[in-house]
Amino acid sequence: MIMDKTKTAPRDSRFYGIANHTGWWPGGLMGIALVAGLLFSGCGAKEAPEEAPTVTVQVGAAENEAIQLKISADATLYPRDQAAIVPKVSAPVKKFYVNRGSRVKAGQLLAELENRDLTGAQQKSQGGYQQAQATYDMQVQKVAQDLKLAKQTMDAQQRIYDSRQALYKEGAVSAKDVEDAGIALTQARNAYDLAQKQSDLKVAEAQLLAAKGDTASAEAQLSYSRIVSPINGVVTDRPFYAGETAPSGSPIITVMDLSQVIARAHISQEDASHLKAGDEATISVPGQGAAVKAKVTLVSPALDPNSTTVEVWVQAANSGGRLKPGVSARVTMIGETVPHAIVAPVAALLTSTDGVTSMIVLDTDNKPHKKKVKVGIRDAGDVQITDGLQGGERVVTVGAFELDKLDDMSKVVIQVQAPKMPEEEEEDQ
Repeated sequence: MIMDKTKTAPRDSRFYGIANHTGWWPGGLMGIALVAGLLFSGCGAKEAPEEAPTVTVQVGAAENEAIQLKISADATLYPRDQAAIVPKVSAPVKKFYVNRGSRVKAGQLLAELENRDLTGAQQKSQGGYQQAQATYDMQVQKVAQDLKLAKQTMDAQQRIYDSRQALYKEGAVSAKDVEDAGIALTQARNAYDLAQKQSDLKVAEAQLLAAKGDTASAEAQLSYSRIVSPINGVVTDRPFYAGETAPSGSPIITVMDLSQVIARAHISQEDASHLKAGDEATISVPGQGAAVKAKVTLVSPALDPNSTTVEVWVQAANSGGRLKPGVSARVTMIGETVPHAIVAPVAALLTSTDGVTSMIVLDTDNKPHKKKVKVGIRDAGDVQITDGLQGGERVVTVGAFELDKLDDMSKVVIQVQAPKMPEEEEEDQ
């Protein structure tokens, strides 16, 4: 007997198929398993974990060492001392005794001007002085004699008067004789007082002083025709020739003391506040080799009204004269030294918009950590850390800005790259 599979199904057919409106599907159990597997895989599947970002950095060390505050500025070189000698009298040059480049000493004769008229005036005044001196000496002797004679006359009249007084009391002379003796005594006293005033001597003394002054003036005028150096140094300029007359106010010879040079620079008020006379410094001139040791000799107490800067002088020995006045130079002054400081590369310093400073520090596992720091003085590529680091840390110098932009640095993979050598940087360029 054949059964109608479209109407009746065996009791165990649930194990072999699935019923639908047309009948039963064979292999139903496998289908259920397949559907269940698909549903399970769709509901239970998880997304793949995101890959941690990699940041390539370069690092530097925070070390315990000394640091100096160095202040650099452009400067112009000047001689230690300079004398542009302008003649005090106008006359043609009679003779030069030096040329450009001649080394001279203070007081050395450099040139002589025509001075025959000045010599004549000096001789004339000298003669007047000698005459006044002779007159004065004669007047001294005359005054001494007049004073002695006046004293003797007064003493004699005093004795006569005393004698007349005694005789008058005895009745031997009249009252008129006593009166006449008194008058003579008074006249003698007046003559003595006048002799003591030495009026004639004072006149002679005044004449002598006047003659002496005339002589000194003439000698000074004559000395002005002799051009001497006021300083030790080198003749740097001699613009005229013998026979020429220098215009009024024009230097006839210029002497410079080049044993020392002074570099004059202008710096900001803030930088100037760190400097004082005696601070160590260096002077360097492009193309002239190593820098020369120097010292700060002047920090101007006033501001330049035009630039509101402070003028600073730096002085250095100029052995060999290789530093030339008028040349542009570079001065570096040490304003402060901290012998024991925590020093880190300034390239590692991050500054926020509100002025907070920080650095990215790598731990032993190369995990980055941001630390707030306080800074002190700076020296070129280094900065003093006064708070926030202890020394020995590795700080990120390249890549710190990229790390600082991340919300969570803990998930970053750090790849430390060795810094490029200068040769490699040139090849990249």
